[in-house]
Amino acid sequence: MLRRPSAASILSLIGVLLVYVILGGVDLGKLMGAASWVNYAARIGIVALFVGLLMISGEIDISIGAMIPAGAMTTAIISGYYGMPMIFGVLGALAIGVIVGLFNGYIVTRTTVPSLIVTLGTLVAMQGIVLAGSKLLTGGASVPLEAPGWAKTIFGDLMFGGSHQVVILWWIGLAVVVWFVMHETKYGNWIFAIGGDKVSARNAGIPVDKITIALFVGTATAASFVGMCNAILFNSAQVSGGMNDIFNIIVSVVVGGVLLTGGFGSIPGVFIGTITFAIVNKGIDFTSIDRNWSNLIIGIMLLIAVGMNETFRKKAMTAAKKKKG
Repeated sequence: MLRRPSAASILSLIGVLLVYVILGGVDLGKLMGAASWVNYAARIGIVALFVGLLMISGEIDISIGAMIPAGAMTTAIISGYYGMPMIFGVLGALAIGVIVGLFNGYIVTRTTVPSLIVTLGTLVAMQGIVLAGSKLLTGGASVPLEAPGWAKTIFGDLMFGGSHQVVILWWIGLAVVVWFVMHETKYGNWIFAIGGDKVSARNAGIPVDKITIALFVGTATAASFVGMCNAILFNSAQVSGGMNDIFNIIVSVVVGGVLLTGGFGSIPGVFIGTITFAIVNKGIDFTSIDRNWSNLIIGIMLLIAVGMNETFRKKAMTAAKKKKG
């Protein structure tokens, strides 16, 4: 079990729950039934799934922080401010994700500039585009939106008595699809190979550039999709909504057992890592621990997870060598 990429996320989750029970006196039944952390986990978890794929391939995308408000504002401007049918707002949000993803992927694969720098530039540029575009088109930084019933039902409704958001179902469904692609198809093997050694992967005939571009499209589109869902759920969009989720998403992926250097990780690990982060971030309200300590807990958890990830990777590599021998 300790050789699996998800080991770090499982141990982190157990550790957090123990801290909350022993030091915080939390009622686990009440915590597990709470909607706050589940809703939050779903919103960042959708993006974390695709960021996890990208990080396993050895790249990173921090422009997601700007793509969440970009998706929300696109939907609100098209269908809220200009009153066009909701389907155009949905397609517009997804389209802007595809365009930005293609741009990031193309620059990364055609130059030697690290993906961190490329997506940092895209992050800043998209922040400016969203703010300036909103001011130019609507005259403000916030746009109201009244979505029709079908859009509410699919993207922004509340379930179970008005507590749990429908985006939870999207998160679970996408997790199953991404898990299947990553762990049951050749494309998953290709992503692992790219993260391990791009040159060897290219020499083996793997379409490294196409896979890399597709992964960047996935992260940007997932982020814009989440922004669109937020706009439909809350009936409005703001130019800064979701900007702070960059750090939270990447922490969730790392806690989920994915190495920043690539080549190691799993989708179940990312899923559990997202749950762990959400419980730390939102679940602390159910304990007697001062909320101001939550960032300290997150920082310690991240450092421990990074150390565990490297340790478990070495165990996996040693076991693989022994098996071959």
